[in-house]
Amino acid sequence: MRHFLFVVIGVVLILNNSSAQKTSLSMQDNSLSTQEKSEGWKLLFDGKTTNGWHSYGYSTVANAWNIDNGSLHLDVADRKNWPANESKDILTNEEYDNFHLKVDWKLAKKGNSGIIVYVHEDKAKYRNTYETGPEMQVLDNAGHADAKIPKHRAGDLYDLISSSSEPVKPAEEWNHAEIMCKDGKLQFFLNGVSIVTTTMWNDSWEKMIAGSKFKSMPGFGTFKKGKIALQEHGEEVWFKNIKIRKL
Repeated sequence: MRHFLFVVIGVVLILNNSSAQKTSLSMQDNSLSTQEKSEGWKLLFDGKTTNGWHSYGYSTVANAWNIDNGSLHLDVADRKNWPANESKDILTNEEYDNFHLKVDWKLAKKGNSGIIVYVHEDKAKYRNTYETGPEMQVLDNAGHADAKIPKHRAGDLYDLISSSSEPVKPAEEWNHAEIMCKDGKLQFFLNGVSIVTTTMWNDSWEKMIAGSKFKSMPGFGTFKKGKIALQEHGEEVWFKNIKIRKL
């Protein structure tokens, strides 16, 4: 009887360990679970290459970005030698209209970056990604000077709407961001908390833009389909687990 119990316990432990291994494998960075695949999620970053991305106005990704332990990393060590006129914001090759985007990000101390959506890539007309695309602010609230400016803190719809709460983690820790847009309803989530909800492309949206720093940019926030950009702001930042589902 004792021997039988030992055998049963051993089998249970093996099964539990196998289950744990499967769970661990399903949770690996830059991968999709079976459920995510069935729901239509697509990886935008494979953790190994910059395939599917390019710098704004270019066909390839600027050398400032590299692959660092399964993340897209803006390496600022050689910043003084960056080409002066080279755009270092990187964009998806594909455009999106209705979508649900997930991204993990972390910053070095005093870091600043952003996730920009609905970017219309026409460098002859718009020199920068932010001239057309609204941005979820990525910031070290405790260390960067921009945190002193309302609507410029982590999770804010940059210069337009302040985050309703601040569930952001400290510099050098990973944050999980989500951006959803369906028929103009724009939602931001940070670390599982809903922080911004608004409606784009209506009279209230236009009025809000008119009261912001984007009022002199006629293309800003007007495009209903566009690319997704990760911003270069001169400070070190990492992104991983970038995935999207069309809605």
